[in-house]
Amino acid sequence: MRLMQVMAGAPHGGAEAFFDRLTLALDSTGIDQQIVIRRNAERAALLQSAKRRPVEMAFGGALDFVTGHRLRKAVRRFEPDIVLSWMSRATQFAPIGRHVLAARLGGYYRLANFERCDHLVGNTQHICDYLVEAGWPRARTSYLPNFVDSVAMPAVSRSSLDTPEDAPLLFALGRLHANKGFDVLLAALAQIPGAYLWLAGEGPKQAELAQQATRLGVADRVRFLGWRNDAPALFAACDLFICPSRHEPLGNVVIEAWAQNRPVVAAESSGPAALVTEGVSGLLAPVEDADALAAAVRRVLAAPDLAATLVTGGRTAYEAAFTKAKVVARYLEFFESVMD
Repeated sequence: MRLMQVMAGAPHGGAEAFFDRLTLALDSTGIDQQIVIRRNAERAALLQSAKRRPVEMAFGGALDFVTGHRLRKAVRRFEPDIVLSWMSRATQFAPIGRHVLAARLGGYYRLANFERCDHLVGNTQHICDYLVEAGWPRARTSYLPNFVDSVAMPAVSRSSLDTPEDAPLLFALGRLHANKGFDVLLAALAQIPGAYLWLAGEGPKQAELAQQATRLGVADRVRFLGWRNDAPALFAACDLFICPSRHEPLGNVVIEAWAQNRPVVAAESSGPAALVTEGVSGLLAPVEDADALAAAVRRVLAAPDLAATLVTGGRTAYEAAFTKAKVVARYLEFFESVMD
């Protein structure tokens, strides 16, 4: 099987990180891959192997007439059986031809951007249902979840981030964007005396969040960590993971916390609400409700038995559906099915 994957995403992000993981995982399956990415030296170095050298292209805006031409040439040269494009921009540049064109969606994108595709992949069942309700044929829609690795790392030293060893430590990560609800998390932190928060990520709301932390009087208990490549080490150091998102189609970070054996508290946006079984694999709070989010965190911190229950339930959920072996097997079944 010859597979071309096309990723035109940002340097960092949940979809981009999973693209990297899936690409590397498929190397061991015997699939012949050609990888095309938006120019990114870090990603190109990560994905380069003895068998594969990523092709980097601009994937610019409306006036980028070069990328489409180069991508068509790459397709003719490689002759893939399947082209798997990731999200809207890559799909808009991907050519049709004798190959199967499948697009992988991690959100509720406009269906018009994908009309040339043969198949669509959603990483949640809810996204797949949305596509069908919008008019896409169910027979050409497939649910394929993400996987995360469960490899552990030694915990980041709390002292290295000026955090007391005996303080309750909360951890959150993601793009510093309004959708992620980190402003709600800071408001909740103000109601959890003595707790510290490590927030890993970059984005347009960073300065605004720092100003909010100062206004709330919690700036001395918040550590803005920037983008990190050592998430397992941060999970290992914390007492509890929080996903406060207003809008979260999947909640990949919830699965990461499960894989790293940490209790989860999440806002009840669509992704976490579909993943978490209340009181079993996590606690849920209404979206944008700082009071309820704070109450859920205090409940877990005050009850070690509850925290242990959530860790066990989360790990069980992870092993049931979100391990590398299970998800890669589902992708292989999908590839075989669309080539029939």
